[in-house]
Amino acid sequence: MSYFEEADTEETVTCLQMTLYHPSQQQNEIFQSIRFYNREKLPSSEVVRFGRNSSICRYTFQDKQVSRVQFSLQLFKKFDSSVLSFEIKNMSKKTSLLVDNKELGYLNKMDLPYRCMVRFGDYQFLLEKEDGESLEFFETQFILSPKSLSQENNWPAQKPVPEDGSYSSWSTQDSSPLEMDENEF
Repeated sequence: MSYFEEADTEETVTCLQMTLYHPSQQQNEIFQSIRFYNREKLPSSEVVRFGRNSSICRYTFQDKQVSRVQFSLQLFKKFDSSVLSFEIKNMSKKTSLLVDNKELGYLNKMDLPYRCMVRFGDYQFLLEKEDGESLEFFETQFILSPKSLSQENNWPAQKPVPEDGSYSSWSTQDSSPLEMDENEF
């Protein structure tokens, strides 16, 4: 085998592409700490946290209505599969997370489908996974959307269904609750 043949066999890396939308992004620069359109390579063992606390979270939002740690993503490999998957976990005690139309309460987690909408408050994330072969690394890539992702992708705006399938009284009426730190009383 020649050197050139070996050079072409570099492993592909699983990538999670995240398209973000918030109606106040232009005025408030909520996503100012996120580098858009560049792929970022991360070790597969890393738990990626999103929230407003920059000392804990890799990706932060400049918004007091976001929890210190809002949610986390972690890569894993199912027992009977060679494909890497992501799980999402709600880390907010105050705000439910909607994955498609399934409601995740505090510490609830679920496997992410290949393509899904994640929402909390006025935030909308369209997550799309591109499979790769590497078990050592994965990549993230962020895209900023100027338009509502729910409307653009015709996502149903129905009531969330909790993980256990029971009826929920969760309402989108107060879609952006202000979370206070435990020691801010």
